[in-house]
Amino acid sequence: MKALLVLNGRIEGLERLERLGKESDFILCADGGTNYCIKASLMPNVVIGDLDSISKDTLNQIYEHHIPIKKFPVKKDKTDAELSIDYLISEGFKDITIVGAIGSRIDHTLANVLLLTKLNQRGINGRIVDNNNTIYLVDRELVLNKEEDSFLSIIPITNSGVVVTLKGFEYELESTVIGFGSTFGVSNKIIKEKGHILIHEGQCLAIVSKD
Repeated sequence: MKALLVLNGRIEGLERLERLGKESDFILCADGGTNYCIKASLMPNVVIGDLDSISKDTLNQIYEHHIPIKKFPVKKDKTDAELSIDYLISEGFKDITIVGAIGSRIDHTLANVLLLTKLNQRGINGRIVDNNNTIYLVDRELVLNKEEDSFLSIIPITNSGVVVTLKGFEYELESTVIGFGSTFGVSNKIIKEKGHILIHEGQCLAIVSKD
């Protein structure tokens, strides 16, 4: 079962959101992310949050269509994004795509990206998508299809860095250490039909980006 989580960050254009919605079995909106869904003619299955970022018109549509709302107080110990992740985990989803996770506030953006750790720890396939980037958290293996005009960067997130093997890339690696804080893994390219990433030790973000 595939779930789409729509957050209230930056979503430029609605075509990708509409496509992802149609590919998903379940749509969960976190607070203001509901505004994007309604504009994309997508009706969420559930709305979560304190409802401080939902427009009046959007909220009226949610009520009219009897969409379940799980409301939380404004002052709470978790962001709407984490509450949404917790909900999807509890419902047993094994494939979760997150949009609207990246925005103007770097603190929220980083916190959202690192929520991929929670999914990874539970064996759930998770990714964050926007118009220019797809972000994965990897500690074992990831196979990616070649995309034209795209780059692949490996960003270690563990103190000891990562030991990684890359096959099918312009710069291939064999059990190579990339240190924490190093830019050694930035801006590689898949040159074969598929790129294989194998992590022997540690964890990293694997980011597919376009300019």
